[in-house]
Amino acid sequence: MVTASDRVERAWGVLAGVPDPEVPVVSVRDLGIVRDVEDDGGGLRVVLTPTYSGCPATEFIAQAVAAALEGAGLGPARIEMRRSPAWTTDWISAAGREKLRAHGIAPPGPAPGPAPLRFVANRREDVVPCPRCGSRQTERISAFGSTACKALLRCRACGEPFEHFKPL
Repeated sequence: MVTASDRVERAWGVLAGVPDPEVPVVSVRDLGIVRDVEDDGGGLRVVLTPTYSGCPATEFIAQAVAAALEGAGLGPARIEMRRSPAWTTDWISAAGREKLRAHGIAPPGPAPGPAPLRFVANRREDVVPCPRCGSRQTERISAFGSTACKALLRCRACGEPFEHFKPL
């Protein structure tokens, strides 16, 4: 007999295979978007936290999660969006960070802690090492990459451009 904890464990395994639609080398589980999975007796309840409240992929991710769980015979799945606490890059798993690096995207460092409100930034930007050659001789080309949560940088050592997930 399959227990509720077995179903939940299987569900976490299935979710490790659901790719993020914007960066498909990492799963929604790798990114920490999946916050919780519970068996409520009538199916699974999956709690998702989008990477930011305006993320255009939120509905697609919810549909992909539900479809993957139902396709694995674990449905029905009820998806709950929880926007508080807000997603942080600290939730990206170590495996997810390595997958990003291997794909040429510099993973974020630790998210900054609470700071006083300032209208003019005076914070020194952290050095982002190149995910290809490891050089710390990098420069930001643009505050935004292919999505709002990434910046575009260039390595001065190897000359390659790369994206960097901004710490949130």
